[in-house]
Amino acid sequence: MGYQNAWLLLEADDEIDEVEHREPTEEFLFYQTIVNGEVDEVKKNCEQERFLDSEGVGVLSRNPVTNLKYHFVITTAMVTRLCRQKGMELEQAFRMSDFYIQQLDDIHTTQGVKNLHDEMVVDYAEKMRKICRGDTGSKHINLCKEYIYAHIKERITVEELADELGVSASYLSRLFKKETGDSVSTYIRGQKIEIAKNLLKYSDYSLIDIANRLSFSSQSHFIQQFRDIVGMTPKKFRDLNHLVHWDIGIEDLDTAKKK
Repeated sequence: MGYQNAWLLLEADDEIDEVEHREPTEEFLFYQTIVNGEVDEVKKNCEQERFLDSEGVGVLSRNPVTNLKYHFVITTAMVTRLCRQKGMELEQAFRMSDFYIQQLDDIHTTQGVKNLHDEMVVDYAEKMRKICRGDTGSKHINLCKEYIYAHIKERITVEELADELGVSASYLSRLFKKETGDSVSTYIRGQKIEIAKNLLKYSDYSLIDIANRLSFSSQSHFIQQFRDIVGMTPKKFRDLNHLVHWDIGIEDLDTAKKK
């Protein structure tokens, strides 16, 4: 029987109607935590063993280990291309992908595949954190950015940052402006808006939920700040971008074909 005929029979089977795939929101948001270098969030996902959760996930092989390996390859391919789009050097991104996929040859248990998956996503996240953070060479500013990164969902003040670093607020403000070109508050606001953009793209959270998650004083304040930075309202941004950014990129495809 040809593959097309086999698919037509499967499609007509009542049992296939009982299989519902997981909404893409969770998957999108997980990819974004990796791309944004949110290492702690990536590790939390790994601890929850979501990669082993088969509910709402397609069955790609009747063999459970092979099935998980296929999903591993898909995840690695998506992470590689999204990290590349966010600034990871192309050759580094694909070398990492090749390395981790090759490791599958010597793994023969689902737990082994899961462990490799966790190592892979954390590795990408750690490298992306360095890229997103953009080291300036100043210890104080790097530590400042690390603190902002770790507490981005909270309300952060210059005074809190200064206390954390053991310097005065005025000194930190001057140093931050000198090395980054932005005030501390402008930088924090920009980082929050970047997170908001990802939530608008890849989740179904309401505007008030996003405002609350990122500790804006109100929904109207969030809308105003978003419009000032992005040039459009959050609603308009979501209408234009929601769940459509799976662009792999022509140069990435060409490179992949050559490998």
